[in-house]
Order: sequence, then structure tokens, then C-alpha cells
Amino acid sequence: MADAALDHLAAHYQGMPPVRALQLSVDGYDAGRLRLSAPLAANVNDKGCAFGGSLASLMTLAAWGRVWLGLHAEGIEADIYVADSHIRYLAPLYDDLRAEAMLAPEADWPGFVAAIRARGRGRIDLAARVALPDGTVAASFAARFAAIARAAG
Repeated sequence: MADAALDHLAAHYQGMPPVRALQLSVDGYDAGRLRLSAPLAANVNDKGCAFGGSLASLMTLAAWGRVWLGLHAEGIEADIYVADSHIRYLAPLYDDLRAEAMLAPEADWPGFVAAIRARGRGRIDLAARVALPDGTVAASFAARFAAIARAAG
């Protein structure tokens, strides 16, 4: 993925005040996986571990960004929305937050793109996770995103 697309995504994120507060960084995109991170110090709760809302936000933003990058590569301009999501908090994280988002195993990317091109809208399933330093999962995220094509002009 071109650095320009990742730079655009990072700038888009920074345009939203709640996202700026997370102090997130775009760490990379390859093999269909978008990686974001945020420092624990900006996302700590009263117990000294990562705030659940920050974990949810970072995974949502990573999944949203994964959809945006994929549509950008297809030359499709669309508004992207989270339609529904499910989060599991599995273990406290006492380290910086590192989220990774990818298509869900059952996702049909070609069908999603075809639906947007044919009907102007589509839905796609994504998955994300935040890992502990040892690689086990601290939080997992499953969501369906909707995309609505923007009118040309």
C-alpha cells in the first residue's frame, strides 16, 4: 500500500478530536492487515491498565481504516460506517495498545466491491484484536461495516 494512502488515513484520523486524544499512530498495512497503536499513558484507566473505551475505539478505527484502504485501492470513494460490533475484553493490558484489523474469515471482498459498484452500497465483516506483549489476545472485535458510494462530482 502506498505511503500516501497511509498518510491520508493518518491525517483523516487526526481530524477528529476524540481520535487525536488517543494519540494513535498508523503502524503499517500489509497482507491485508492494518496496524494502529496508541500509548498506554494517554489511554490508561483507574486501575493502571488500558481503558476499555480506548481499546474499543482503536479496534473500530483499525477496522474502519482497513475498509477505507481497500476501497481506496479499488478507486471507490465511499462513506464508511460501523453497522454493528461485538467486543470481548479478555485480559487487562498494562502496555501500549496495538490493534490489528483484517477482513473476517467469512468476508467476501469481491462481492462487497461488486455491490458498491452495482447498487452504491455494500456490507463487509471485519475482525480486529489488541494483543498483550506475549501475543495472547487482550481484546477482540467483530463488526459489520457499511459503505455507501459518494456521488461523483
